[in-house]
Amino acid sequence: MTTIRTELQQRAQSAIIQYALFRWESAVIIAVTLILTVLLRRPFFWWPPFGWPLLGLIGLALIVYSSLIDAETNARVMLSLFQEQFNTAQLKDKTLRQQVENALEYQRRIEMQIRRQRPGLIRDRLETTANQITDWLSNVYQLGLRLDAYRNDDLLDRERNALPKEIERLTAQRKTEPNPAVQRQLDDVIAGKGKHWQTLRELDARMQQAALQMQQSLTALATIYSQVQLIDASGVDSGRAERLQADIREQVARLNDLVSSINEVYDYQSKGIE
Repeated sequence: MTTIRTELQQRAQSAIIQYALFRWESAVIIAVTLILTVLLRRPFFWWPPFGWPLLGLIGLALIVYSSLIDAETNARVMLSLFQEQFNTAQLKDKTLRQQVENALEYQRRIEMQIRRQRPGLIRDRLETTANQITDWLSNVYQLGLRLDAYRNDDLLDRERNALPKEIERLTAQRKTEPNPAVQRQLDDVIAGKGKHWQTLRELDARMQQAALQMQQSLTALATIYSQVQLIDASGVDSGRAERLQADIREQVARLNDLVSSINEVYDYQSKGIE
């Protein structure tokens, strides 16, 4: 199954190759190859005409290969792609933006741990863990978008202040209204306002839960990062790796449920209670 991280890895390889070809070392190799090919095409009688271009091509291939296997380069490119995928500039709230950026930094460090591993069982386990963390990070970002929209929703603030007063006024009017038809209409309006007020209170409660969950997720990510390092240090421990993956699945499911529950009552893109 194709995951967000798998797609980003494919893009990362292309980006790393492009990066390698534009490194200053590559420019030096190309320049030296051209100069030697023109000025010293055959330094020895047995030297083939394509000797310098061949050496230059080998040099470029080595630079590309070293870039592809370099843990720091891979992690940096992946972080750049993650930042593009999960654009923190969309978050107006500074606290939320910092929290998502911190989550991305944990992802970068975990990617670096993976790239330092030789192919084998440990790396396979870490790859699975990283794929799960990407799903986790996606849910953190989605939660951040909804919290950010909620915190910057002026309409909700106005409704929060106005609705109790409107319900109180309409209720007082209903008590003194003698016309039965008007009474029924007032009852409908009061019921609608009451339902809207209840939904607003429910949204407030869910957003408070979401804010706490964001903090808890960052703490959990820090713990996961430490556990990944322990797996790296202690070798293959299937029990620890399985517990780690189970913890991440629980976090992903919890965030997914929370985002879904918010979607039921709040359209963060249009900023409106549904």
